[in-house]
Amino acid sequence: MASNIMRPAFAYTVVYVKDVAKSVEFYSRAFGHNVRRLDESHMWGELESGQTTIAFTPRHQHETDDLTGKVQATHSDPERAPIEVCFCYPDVDAAFKRAVENGAVAVSEPEDKEWGQKVGYVRDIDGIVVRIGSHVK
Repeated sequence: MASNIMRPAFAYTVVYVKDVAKSVEFYSRAFGHNVRRLDESHMWGELESGQTTIAFTPRHQHETDDLTGKVQATHSDPERAPIEVCFCYPDVDAAFKRAVENGAVAVSEPEDKEWGQKVGYVRDIDGIVVRIGSHVK
């Protein structure tokens, strides 16, 4: 039997953004997540999203740039970051509409996919692609 030490829980996804406070506010409004924390320095923010936390931190900060390297941003609209944030909703059309009404940029209207999921795509305020989809049937 495997010990619990070899079965970790997925704790965080960290999204590197231009402005932590604006991103936390945007994700809260556009995708319906509650803000768990936004520190006073605005160098860290968290949203409640079930068992995994979505966290936001600035793209550039002395602590991580020097330790693990600088975050590379995309340079134009056709490019996309090497991450995609995905949310599942029971009503994909309503969730897509809410996101766009709250500042997301529509990329692809929701449509039924051959693998049994309805999916639409938007970009957040930093240009990161966000997938709005249903659970796979």
